Amino acid sequence: MGVDPGTNILGYSIISSDKNTIKILINGVIQLKKTDDHFIRLGIIYTRLCALIKEYQPTAMAIEAPFFGKNVQSMLKLGRAQGAAIVAGASNNLEVIEYSPRRIKQSITGRGNASKEQVAKMLQSTLQLTALPKYFDETDALAVAVCHINASKKIAVTGKQFKNWNDFIQANPGKVK
Repeated sequence: MGVDPGTNILGYSIISSDKNTIKILINGVIQLKKTDDHFIRLGIIYTRLCALIKEYQPTAMAIEAPFFGKNVQSMLKLGRAQGAAIVAGASNNLEVIEYSPRRIKQSITGRGNASKEQVAKMLQSTLQLTALPKYFDETDALAVAVCHINASKKIAVTGKQFKNWNDFIQANPGKVK
């Protein structure tokens, strides 16, 4: 499950994958603009994400880390929205993993400074989507989920599998200069 936290629109995506394919189970947004009370918005985030988790039963929640902005109040609200999403995942026994916006973009496009449009187009191409989602929040949530799939793939070298490059280096210290 990928989550792009937001206080006006929160994007979510639940995908499944095997070795070579990624299937989108659901991709959407939670619209929060109609509710003025910030604390009610947090409750909506928690409740809706818990319902999605119960229905689709993902095994992990990948969430985009907040970027640093100039408006402290906006950052505080965004952090609370992220917290509500994290609590929804944790209270449903999901592994929760946070990825920086730069890492997500790098995972999808190969460039950490790619634009939202570039990320969306790359996802459309690699996942063979007929159309892009209406909101970038949906695309961003999908990118977070795909980033987690990419990060979770095991590295296979000479018949042995390693969870990550650090494990490979520890098992093969003589092969690294």
